[in-house]
Amino acid sequence: MVQKTLYIVRHGQTEYNKLGIIQGRGVDTDLNDEGRKQACQFFEAYKTVPFDKIYISALKRTQQSIQPFIDLGIPYKKLPGLDELAWGIHEGQSPTIDNKAAFLQIMRDWLDGKLDSKFEGGESPLEVEVRQREALEVIMSHPEEKTVLICMHGRALRLLLCILTGKPLSEMDNFPHQNLVLYKVTYNGERFEIIDFNNAQHLKHSEE
Repeated sequence: MVQKTLYIVRHGQTEYNKLGIIQGRGVDTDLNDEGRKQACQFFEAYKTVPFDKIYISALKRTQQSIQPFIDLGIPYKKLPGLDELAWGIHEGQSPTIDNKAAFLQIMRDWLDGKLDSKFEGGESPLEVEVRQREALEVIMSHPEEKTVLICMHGRALRLLLCILTGKPLSEMDNFPHQNLVLYKVTYNGERFEIIDFNNAQHLKHSEE
């Protein structure tokens, strides 16, 4: 019976996060100073966990967030299925009254179960679900990997947690997050269970 523990984190802060600029799947940003500090804080808190494998998205901000673990020699694999939802024409745009209104509207659509709604050039939650299920199949197909670290993105993380817990994707906003926050999920051979919810304890240490 396959049993696993998944440590799922969102990437550290980027300058675009700080400025409220939309990133999505099409913008490949680096961590900023705060993001690199968060990466160090997470590493300090979890460096003794015996991770068998690391899975990251194809975007470099995820690798930069857990690079200290890779430097320990833990094998890692990039899965584009873990990439952020594509926001299409809004990617790389600074917040404006118009695009804030567009975002509020699409969030309402998703909340109402209109999960095929998407921006021009972007992806819908249903499209992201398809590639996430493929990525999950890869992750779960290795029974020898008992403890796994996954680094991904905010909106994608919310969708994945819906998939894991069997919740409808319209409930994605029930999973809050911030940069480099942890969700710890166990799999007992039959079902997934979140045993650590939106944990940011590691970010509260070494504030000096």
